[in-house]
Amino acid sequence: MNTKLFSTGLLSAGFLLLSAIYGCGHAESKVEVKKEQAPVIATFDLKKEKLSTKLSLPGELIAMQQVDLYAKVSSFVRTLKVDIGSEVSKGQLLMTLEAPELSSQLSASQSRVKAQEAIYTASKANYNRLYETSKTPGTISTNDLDQAMAKRNADLAQLEAAKAAYKEVGSVQDYLTIRAPFSGIISARNVNLGAYVGPSGKGSDLPIFTLQDQKNLRLAVSIPEIYTGYLKAGDEISFTVKSLPSQTFKAKVKRLSGALDLRLRAERIEMDVPNAGKILLPGMVAEVNIPIPANASTFIISKKALLDTSEGLFVLKVQDNKAVKVEVKKGRETDDRIEVFGDLAEGDKLVAEPTEEMHEGMAIKP
Repeated sequence: MNTKLFSTGLLSAGFLLLSAIYGCGHAESKVEVKKEQAPVIATFDLKKEKLSTKLSLPGELIAMQQVDLYAKVSSFVRTLKVDIGSEVSKGQLLMTLEAPELSSQLSASQSRVKAQEAIYTASKANYNRLYETSKTPGTISTNDLDQAMAKRNADLAQLEAAKAAYKEVGSVQDYLTIRAPFSGIISARNVNLGAYVGPSGKGSDLPIFTLQDQKNLRLAVSIPEIYTGYLKAGDEISFTVKSLPSQTFKAKVKRLSGALDLRLRAERIEMDVPNAGKILLPGMVAEVNIPIPANASTFIISKKALLDTSEGLFVLKVQDNKAVKVEVKKGRETDDRIEVFGDLAEGDKLVAEPTEEMHEGMAIKP
């Protein structure tokens, strides 16, 4: 009786052991089958499109013409005709200066001119008399006539030199009046009545006046190197300023520098901005919106299809059901799309949303 029970127990245990071994083997085979199956991943066909974008950059509004006015000679401020905010026209008198030593120099130069005129008049008259007398043979020697002519010419040269010196002092005297070189607005005044001004020293630390043409402004913007080929003279742009956020202003590209700034690697472009109402002010920072048209078709993908890693930018191309990493460079971009350049061809299948877990050579079922 006990022997039969023992035998039955052994048979049952053996059956359970075989069942367990078979079950484990069957489970392992299922896992191996699952491992061999390629995951199904969303892909798309690469194609060329035209991408038109807008470039937003900060720009600076500056006066079409601006000049700092300094004193040409050492002097003192005698009168001030204008102040900050004064609107002046070309040639208008802005201020007068006083330099007493210049008046003395002018008087001395004028006296030298008169003295030299008297000397020249005498030598000229002497020569003329000798010349008339020499017409009678034997009366005047040729040497005496030559010496009289030389004296007359030397006195004439001295007279011309005295006149030139007088004119020079008179020109310096003209610097005591400062006039507007063009029409505009006085935006700065740094002197008061009686102040010392001059071409050097403490009196020349700051300009006397700053004159700006505010009715015509220029908008200056630096365009990054990657976008320089998309703009040309005559293209229209729009811009806004912080003080008038609800207004949009327009301007056209007028001047391109044709070279890149060595520090910024950007090209400076300028637009003329009419400002007859003086709504805009020089020095304002503008938010410039520049349309970048599509000149040619390029490869455009979703930003989700771009794999950004520490090694660089990549896209995953599916080739023979395997993942191939292709390094790319990005170009223009919008909110959700981006332009890419690399070893790609139209019709290539790319993974729609790659991750860093997807490695080179990974089996993929598109």
